[in-house]
Amino acid sequence: MGVLSTGLKQKLTIYPVIGGSPPRADESKGLEVLINPSGYTRNLRVQYSDRYSLGQPTGIPRFSFISSEELTLPQLVFDGTGVVALVGMKGVNEMIDELLALIYKVNGNEHQPNVVCFAWGDLMFYGVVHAIDIDYTLFKPSGEPLRAKVKLKVKSTMAVEEMIKRANLSSPDLTHLVDVRAGDTLPLLCNRIYRDPAYYLAVARVNGLVDFRDLQPGMRLRFPPLN
Repeated sequence: MGVLSTGLKQKLTIYPVIGGSPPRADESKGLEVLINPSGYTRNLRVQYSDRYSLGQPTGIPRFSFISSEELTLPQLVFDGTGVVALVGMKGVNEMIDELLALIYKVNGNEHQPNVVCFAWGDLMFYGVVHAIDIDYTLFKPSGEPLRAKVKLKVKSTMAVEEMIKRANLSSPDLTHLVDVRAGDTLPLLCNRIYRDPAYYLAVARVNGLVDFRDLQPGMRLRFPPLN
């Protein structure tokens, strides 16, 4: 049984994510923190726009979209003083370099920093780190750091399909991604989403379909919002 499936991992561990559907953490390449954080913050936001009408003193909030969730780890401590006794303990600079290689430096194969998974107890958060603050607080006489406190902000990489499922939406003014099933036709799908089958030609153009009658199971079609 992998460490991610036990729910009993004692130390916060950061794993690179292997692509695929669904993506998964690469348990063979995890970076375990030296000292667990005292806590973390999950930030969830729902975006609204104000719609104004003549004669109304204020706008009426109208749902726009659900923002990507954000995880904040306010303080990860990297200590090289020996207070935390570890065999073969690394220096602070080496530990920070390993962290940055995992979450910050561009992955040559992906041409972007790694998508990572933060695993700690019940926490399982997939995302990209978009802000890193490193506060060096203790030094050797030579100037080499002995302690560093790191603050991370991570944006969720939840897929569009997952966001739509989470919001439980079926509105015609939102973009829909639909996987074609056996028996589906474009007019039928348009009627299901727009409540009007007449949009099938426009949807065929959006998706570059030469023959709208030739839908194959497993095809993914985009149904844009109505203007």
